[in-house]
Amino acid sequence: MMQGNRVRLRPIEREDLPRYVRWFADPEFRFLIATYQPFSLSDEERWFEQNSAAGELRAWAIDAQVDLEAPNPPERWMHVGSCGFHKIDWRNRSGEVGIAIGDRNYWGQGFGTEAMRLLLDWGFGTLNLNRIYLRVFADNPRAIRSYEKLGFLHEGRMRQDEFRDGKYRDTLLMALLREEWLEH
Repeated sequence: MMQGNRVRLRPIEREDLPRYVRWFADPEFRFLIATYQPFSLSDEERWFEQNSAAGELRAWAIDAQVDLEAPNPPERWMHVGSCGFHKIDWRNRSGEVGIAIGDRNYWGQGFGTEAMRLLLDWGFGTLNLNRIYLRVFADNPRAIRSYEKLGFLHEGRMRQDEFRDGKYRDTLLMALLREEWLEH
């Protein structure tokens, strides 16, 4: 587990899967990420089993601290999203990262930025990566600002990369190097 001030990253548990199904059923949530269709619980269970069995699960549940006065520590945390590495190229020490805050009640409050900061620390520190990159839709200014705040630089634009809701949209490629992260 990795813990920040208001966020912790923990391994995804089977009990989390129904929340993912609920989040992926939300068209506005799916518009912000690269998934265009909802997933069933059996889809999520298959994903969970495949990744767990391969020992390659580099996805984390994002929990937000919601009640500092709760008598029982588990009640202080709410599962609000996930983040992780989709692809890691060990030879070149590069990895693609993704993040999603699925619970709308936690959008725009800095939880995603803090979770990404923890993930970057883990990627550069524990995984010993040199370059971490991501793709973000150009029409997602909230996410772009968050990534820029963390030090990500724009590396390119894939024009009309995705067709969604009757029109094409651009995808931006952003990246951060270890030396930039250490200086940031």
